[in-house]
Amino acid sequence: MPETITDVADVIYKTDALIAQDIDAYLETHQHKTMLRFITCGSVDDGKSTLIGRLLYDSKMIFEDQLAALESDSKKQGTQGQAIDFALLVDGLAAEREQGITIDVAYRFFNTEKRKFIVADCPGHEQYTRNMVTGASTADLAVILIDARKGVLVQTRRHSYLCHLLGIRNIVLAVNKMDLVDYSQARFDEIVADYRAFATSIGIDTFTALPISGFAGDNVTAPSANTPWYTGPSLIAHLETVPVRGADDLARPFRMPVQWVNRPNLDFRGFSGLIASGSVKPGDAVRVLPSGKTSTVTRIVTLEGDLDQALAGQAITLCLADEIDCSRGDVLALADAPPEVADQFQATLVWMADEALTPGRAYWLKLGTQTVSATVRTPEYVVNVNTMEHLAAKTLELNAIGVAEVVTDKPLVFEPYTESRTLGGFILIDKISNATVGAGMLEFSLRRAQNVHWQALDVTRKAHAALKMQQPAVLWFTGLSGSGKSTIANLVEKKLHALGKHTFLLDGDNVRHGLNKDLGFTDADRIENIRRVGEVAKLMTDAGLIVLTAFISPFRAERELVRSLLPEGEFIEVFIDTPLEDAEKRDVKGLYKKARSGQLQNFTGIDSPYERPENPEIRVDTRRESPEDAAERIVERVIGAWMPVI
Repeated sequence: MPETITDVADVIYKTDALIAQDIDAYLETHQHKTMLRFITCGSVDDGKSTLIGRLLYDSKMIFEDQLAALESDSKKQGTQGQAIDFALLVDGLAAEREQGITIDVAYRFFNTEKRKFIVADCPGHEQYTRNMVTGASTADLAVILIDARKGVLVQTRRHSYLCHLLGIRNIVLAVNKMDLVDYSQARFDEIVADYRAFATSIGIDTFTALPISGFAGDNVTAPSANTPWYTGPSLIAHLETVPVRGADDLARPFRMPVQWVNRPNLDFRGFSGLIASGSVKPGDAVRVLPSGKTSTVTRIVTLEGDLDQALAGQAITLCLADEIDCSRGDVLALADAPPEVADQFQATLVWMADEALTPGRAYWLKLGTQTVSATVRTPEYVVNVNTMEHLAAKTLELNAIGVAEVVTDKPLVFEPYTESRTLGGFILIDKISNATVGAGMLEFSLRRAQNVHWQALDVTRKAHAALKMQQPAVLWFTGLSGSGKSTIANLVEKKLHALGKHTFLLDGDNVRHGLNKDLGFTDADRIENIRRVGEVAKLMTDAGLIVLTAFISPFRAERELVRSLLPEGEFIEVFIDTPLEDAEKRDVKGLYKKARSGQLQNFTGIDSPYERPENPEIRVDTRRESPEDAAERIVERVIGAWMPVI
């Protein structure tokens, strides 16, 4: 029977006697227990939080003050009448308690005599799928709950697919609320058969099915007399014996992403990090990636002293025999079995932002300790989690799962996600807001990434600039259509040319007659337009030119992308600040009139946004400064800032 609030007051939680007798001995016994990280997931109201609350309660992991608070909260906000509402132990947000749902991922620790556990309570609502992915990314096992009354639902399928996608191979199917279907074996068997059919279709070959009641405690910590037809283990018994991931990591080759270069004084230099896989010992030959330089391990340093060997999961500092270049973001690996290095990949993405993916836009990609700039191309397909169909798509919306090519600006040390979560799993971060917008799993590098290499050239960009007696740079004119960008850029180029400077002007309209004639004016096409122009401008600066560009370039992220392509100080953003009403009055080409009448779609300032520069190097207020005066000021800035290279 479920415990009532009165029963709680009578329960006496006795702390392990060993704690009082010998705290060191108690800690020693727990130090050597294995750790299992698992998640609970499933559809809304399947009882995930209640189950975790029951596990905490039955494992005596609730303190007296928590019991008192639980008693009070169950009376005020509980959903179980006079019985304990175990879900309140996990659902701590005010909104969660008000609505009786889980919103954020809640992590809880508990232990038994055999093992330690960290459990993540994941939300069941579709809109919080991104939170579920966060919890599942570090889990070794997933407990997928199903309400015995409702059976397999859409979120059951979605969460099962995501768990499999994220590499969780230990699946527990917990058919919950069996007390509400009179512990029917027929109902249990029906649900298990339905789930097995779906699981097989997505590649889940095995799973463990249990009939439970998180509320009543049936088959949670001990076998229940209410299910005499079930002869398998209780949930806790299964969790205590399931194999953990550590053994697999230990069997793989040595990998350690470098987190920090430890150099406290002139006499010590070490490379600190957490061993992702394998083992290492003094005398082992290691390779630093992506550079490929090799050396030998001389010491393994830890807080407790030097080690003769270090294993996966340990945080260490390695000292090497040679003074080689190695810094945060590099990966130390076994010399004769290194991971791959590439800059183009196929990846599976889970989109986690309200704003859809913009193909071609640059995002920060963070993989382990590596952070690089990356773009995602138009998805090859998205996955319908209900039917497993591959559907055509131009972008990824919130919670969508799709496959796309990812291109990075620098080589990335990686392994397929199926082999290594550490070197195969990544997140995408918006460069402007710094919000995490997506999570991904690298599948493989593209062949063209392995076959295309930089060709070393004897005549360098410095030599080109010296020949022209000038410092190469890009003057990036940005502003609304009709703001006067092309007019001012043209005047600036004429003045620079008269001074003997080697220049070239890339104009937005002119470029669209040739290089970018295949592009339209959608957000994705605008981004690709600027990317191409940025690459061309970079090539021209490599040739020693001063490049002027006149483009609306409405998105801040793409302007920053071009800035990142160039050496520091060579990108000068010139914001032609003209109010929309002034630009619309000029309307030399009649474009605003067409946009207002609906004849022209995706027009900047009307039905497509313009993101004003936040800190441009030069700002031209066209209401207060004539084009001629603005051009003169810009030229003075150019000549004053960039002296001839001798």
